[in-house]
Amino acid sequence: MDGLFQSALASFVLFSPERQANALSAATAFAVVLLPYSLVGPFVGTILDRVSRQRTIFYSNIFRAINLLVIAALIFSGKTGIELTIFVLVAFGINRLILAGLSAGLPLIVKPENLISSNAIAVTGGSVLVVIGGGTGVGIRALVNSLTGANHADSLLILIAAAGYLSAAFLTLRLKGKEIGPLDHQLETATFLGGIKEMREGIGFLEEHVDAARGIAATAIQRGGLTALTLTGLLLERNTFHNPLKPEQGLAGFGFALSFAGIGLTLGAFLAPYGVARFGRHIWMRYSLFASSLFPFALVIQQSQLMLIVTAFFTAFWGQNLKVTNDALVQSKIDDYFRGRVFALYDVMVNGAIVGGAVIAAFMLPKSGISIAVPLLVSAVYFLSAFRLLRASAFPPR
Repeated sequence: MDGLFQSALASFVLFSPERQANALSAATAFAVVLLPYSLVGPFVGTILDRVSRQRTIFYSNIFRAINLLVIAALIFSGKTGIELTIFVLVAFGINRLILAGLSAGLPLIVKPENLISSNAIAVTGGSVLVVIGGGTGVGIRALVNSLTGANHADSLLILIAAAGYLSAAFLTLRLKGKEIGPLDHQLETATFLGGIKEMREGIGFLEEHVDAARGIAATAIQRGGLTALTLTGLLLERNTFHNPLKPEQGLAGFGFALSFAGIGLTLGAFLAPYGVARFGRHIWMRYSLFASSLFPFALVIQQSQLMLIVTAFFTAFWGQNLKVTNDALVQSKIDDYFRGRVFALYDVMVNGAIVGGAVIAAFMLPKSGISIAVPLLVSAVYFLSAFRLLRASAFPPR
């Protein structure tokens, strides 16, 4: 359902015939979606450590479905002002709360030795379904768009997504109230001042487990670079590879490239458990980030549809190896008392890096998307991060 929702938003904001997409508008869209949650995320983490995560996820999905009904109405009427922005912010803020809750609860329902495989299934399943949902949204929109206006087609996609979120809410009822935490001794009343104190405690816990903190930072950097490459691909598909006056072609091409990224995510998660078993978590994460630094060079050699697909596939492939392994590393190190707030901080760092990657790329990219500077910069940052941030002396197995 996230894929359908995001497909509809991308179509409405970036691929509508009456709107000219450029790097700044795309980067603004990333910032609007992610940055505000990054500011409140640490306080959300204290909720996940205090209130039943199962009930939190249930009510969040209910509220998210209602929120999408309002967004569908706004898009149906073609409104793009502050009211749409506010409701989109709320929708994605709720989404991050749900994902953080699920990540925090996972170690309570699987054995420690199965964390890598469980993360591979959970993270990859979600990522793949987002890609499938996005592709489905493109197909549905193309079908419906021939019968009605573009805004009406996009609003229909969001209504379908709302129904999916409502179904997800009722599926959470299959979990027991405390099955994914927090544990009984943690069910106390959260306060704002307590949230500030506990956020500091979460940061302090990461300071004691430096390898977990470095792994989170490396994952955030990889995701930020991936966002910069995504922005490059979006502009290339929208304004260079296809006729800018026919944005539907650009949307289809962008969806095609994203599908290869989705395949890379899937295969990367399947490889991660074998890489960890062979080399260990820390070394495999270092290798994965080094490998990520190689493939943006495809877009340096030639900016074509083929090279975009190569970059999308392999950067996503090795990025997923890094993330799946790091999720298990963090989960294994963090006591459940801190787990919700630590994963909220994890989200804050990743979201901040995504916004940062988008903003930096926006200032470097022309409207056409043709640039070798962005993929070169991403490659250099990946390599230096693997070389310094995850170096053996500072990122040792413990």
